[in-house]
Amino acid sequence: MADRMTRVETAAPTGAGEGFVRGLGMFDSVMMVVGIVIGSGIFIVSADMARKIGSSGGLLVAWAITGVLTIAASLSYGELASMFPRAGGMYVYLTESFSPMWGFLYGWTLFGVIQTGTIAAVAVAFARFSGVIWPSVSEQTYLIAPIHITSGYALSLSTAQLLAIAVIILLTWTNCRGLEYGKIVQNSFTATKILALGGLIVVGLFFGWNAQAVRENFGHLWRVSGQVPLSAGLDAATVFGLLVALSIAQSGSLFAADAWHDVTFAADEVRDPRRTLARALAIGSVVVIVLYMLANVAYLAVLPLHALQNAPDDRVATAMLQAVFPGLGTALMAILIMISTFGCINGLVLAGARAYYAMARDRLFFPRAGRLNRARVPGWALAAQGVWAAFLVLPRTFDPATHTYGNLYSNLLDYIISSALIFYVLTIAGLFRLRRKRPDAERPFRVPGYPVVPGLYIAGGSIVLVLLFIYRPATTWPGLVITMLGLPVYLVLRKEHVAQ
Repeated sequence: MADRMTRVETAAPTGAGEGFVRGLGMFDSVMMVVGIVIGSGIFIVSADMARKIGSSGGLLVAWAITGVLTIAASLSYGELASMFPRAGGMYVYLTESFSPMWGFLYGWTLFGVIQTGTIAAVAVAFARFSGVIWPSVSEQTYLIAPIHITSGYALSLSTAQLLAIAVIILLTWTNCRGLEYGKIVQNSFTATKILALGGLIVVGLFFGWNAQAVRENFGHLWRVSGQVPLSAGLDAATVFGLLVALSIAQSGSLFAADAWHDVTFAADEVRDPRRTLARALAIGSVVVIVLYMLANVAYLAVLPLHALQNAPDDRVATAMLQAVFPGLGTALMAILIMISTFGCINGLVLAGARAYYAMARDRLFFPRAGRLNRARVPGWALAAQGVWAAFLVLPRTFDPATHTYGNLYSNLLDYIISSALIFYVLTIAGLFRLRRKRPDAERPFRVPGYPVVPGLYIAGGSIVLVLLFIYRPATTWPGLVITMLGLPVYLVLRKEHVAQ
């Protein structure tokens, strides 16, 4: 293991570049955390969460749980980042904590669904809201009509899907030109979206304050209404039903708060990464959670719970702005989400390729992914990620009963979160293992409240996972299957590596 570690840390990258550029400072790193996390989820997922939970108090508790879990995880990752300040993030942490197999399974799942699936989902959201401004961009205006591959799924190319693919291609190309280009896009769009989300909160709390909605939502915090049954005979009116509802709802809120750790993928491009990464993770996560909680309070201050639950196409923020600015709210919100999602996609594209680069350096991914181009970024890894993410835009859901087509946005949420949670829990469990395995290792940052803080995430994440697998098997088990399909691939690669 020591030989492998030395090789990874000291080997000079091959290819046209001369090594990564350390061009990300503290501000850039915080902007990357915040910019990648804030996409479209916060403007949409609260409607579905409110339907699952059925009460305004439960909705706020669900977001609070997300906040606690996210901050606990980011603090835990801070210690890991200070120990292993090199490109790869979770891939490196899992490899060092357990074995290369676990690192590979994460990287395989990251490429297969977690990172690329998130890029695809957010690109679809960008295109969907672009259609509000340009009606010709529509999921029902086809260039290639749906081709059914199963009874519930089809492949198609609509004008909305084409735009989503075009955005992925554009941002992949931009990031291939160098870190500076990606950083400029990231910082500009992140600053804009923070100001815009802050403005949305101010509008809701100070200009759209609805006394009737406030009385209903905050005067009856735990009154259950409008809830979609969780299963036969189970709803949020009971303590156990509420626990199940809160856990299932996490697929929405955790997705909206996901990817907070992506900056660690680019550790080789961060200045003083042992200290910068830990601070950036903590600051960025807190900023996001505060904004998310205030946004949901703003929704509840303007919209009665039933209006929030039944927001058209789940566009809660749009419904809120429309209530405050009739006739203008829809267009304003569409522009805000387009800005937010564009910046989010850029950060996801930038970060993900660095993980595949680290895998390739360990001979666990396509060899060309481990090379830097003339701009000193992993251009081939960026391109491979972009091609697969673009493909994931094409599948559509199909409801035979109503003969209507949807997209994989909600399915991708469940696939992504169930897969990601497994590795988040495992990575933080690795923190305990490393404390015993390498007690004298350099740790410029130690997670405060150890072992309670990391233990809290492991317990909370595990409960959410178990209940998701029990009550949402159709969209959670596929994520596990995708992960396990990587095992035979790893064994083949490992065998070839040993043979060489």
